[in-house]
Amino acid sequence: MTIKCISPIDGSVYAERETLTRAEADSAVQRAKSAQAEWAARPLADRIALVEAGVAAVGAMNDEIVPEIAWQMGRPVRYGGEFGGFNERASYMASIAQEALAPIEVEDSDAFRRVIKRVPHGLVLVVAPWNYPYMTAINTVAPALIAGNAVMLKHASQTPLVGERMAKAFHSVGIPADVFQNVFLDHQTTSDLIADRAFGFVNFTGSVGGGKAMEQAAAGTFTGIGLELGGKDPGYVMEDANLDAAIDTLIDGAMFNSGQCCCGIERIYVHESLFDAFVEKAVAIVKGYKLGNPLDSETTLGPMAHVRFADEVRAQTAEAIAAGAKAHIDPADFPQDGGAYLMPQILTNVTHDMRVMQDESFGPVVGIMSVKDDAEAIALMNDSSFGLTASLWTQDTARAESIADQIETGTVFMNRADYLDPGLCWTGCKDTGRGGGLSVIGYHNLTRPKSYHLKKA
Repeated sequence: MTIKCISPIDGSVYAERETLTRAEADSAVQRAKSAQAEWAARPLADRIALVEAGVAAVGAMNDEIVPEIAWQMGRPVRYGGEFGGFNERASYMASIAQEALAPIEVEDSDAFRRVIKRVPHGLVLVVAPWNYPYMTAINTVAPALIAGNAVMLKHASQTPLVGERMAKAFHSVGIPADVFQNVFLDHQTTSDLIADRAFGFVNFTGSVGGGKAMEQAAAGTFTGIGLELGGKDPGYVMEDANLDAAIDTLIDGAMFNSGQCCCGIERIYVHESLFDAFVEKAVAIVKGYKLGNPLDSETTLGPMAHVRFADEVRAQTAEAIAAGAKAHIDPADFPQDGGAYLMPQILTNVTHDMRVMQDESFGPVVGIMSVKDDAEAIALMNDSSFGLTASLWTQDTARAESIADQIETGTVFMNRADYLDPGLCWTGCKDTGRGGGLSVIGYHNLTRPKSYHLKKA
């Protein structure tokens, strides 16, 4: 089977790669497992240093990587790629590794040594998405390697060059080729490998359907799985909010990367006293965007990664307008709309009966609703099958935390949005998935506890 990356810039085939046969995949798994024991036996400090060096080597490629990302998934070159977040996350996980992976000593007396150690799972499969292809991959790749696992990275077919770049960088600094492997696998081979217990842990970021397929493949194997499957993240602007800051941040959170952010803002609830001013200023911001070729440094909004993604957002938007929603952005302001190039849109008069307020859009459209109080906002924020992040805007920290306690989500922000803090667990609930990455908890999920009860003679 051949994997093809169709560039959203012009519809051309930008890259194509052959997938591994089952026999080739089995061989890759066995090489990884054989190499993992020696890797885990290395001092932790050595593994940390090698991963940090590998991350730096990726940074040295950034001038080449930025246009590659534009060609593969459409993000404008003006934003400079992902190395800032990539490096921040890896560096933080490296900085806490010694403490996070330290044994828990219960007793070391003349009679007994009792200790709990954290040991690697063995081989970890990372299935990474295309929307932030470097940052999402490093969330698991860096701590998994540091913890002593071997890693196989299977990247999305839309971004096939990312795994190759990471492998080249990591191998160049001395991480063994069999310890970190970039692989191209079709869905069936991936499922078969999981079902045959090829991996000690699987981390998947992608669609709900993809997550269900992972769980079905692992059924009965007791393989650990971490799943981040999507979101419909809300923002709530209270009557005491800094209005300009809320508008700037929430609209950027809704539109940046053409709305293709796991924790992007997809629905906004504004206190009725601020609603009209919020919408007016939000519309002015969006009208200032420039939709176009992502290789043009003037472009602020590139194409979506694939025509079918853009068509899904178009369908949600059209259905909402037909059901009574008001569209505030004039198509005449965005003449390049068509194919993968999708104009941004702000909708009001929306309800939760509309797909645009329920289904994940993952594109540059956001619905805005007026609310009368916290109780109404909380009920609407929780009226979702997803739970990744929520963004609260107020000057009152106690009020925000009280509301946060009532929201069904993985992360709650106050006066910010659309950010992944590596010191906090990246997690979700409901159809967003299960498990948790980064932070100390990320290390706990990438290792297992092993107890030692040693009676001294």
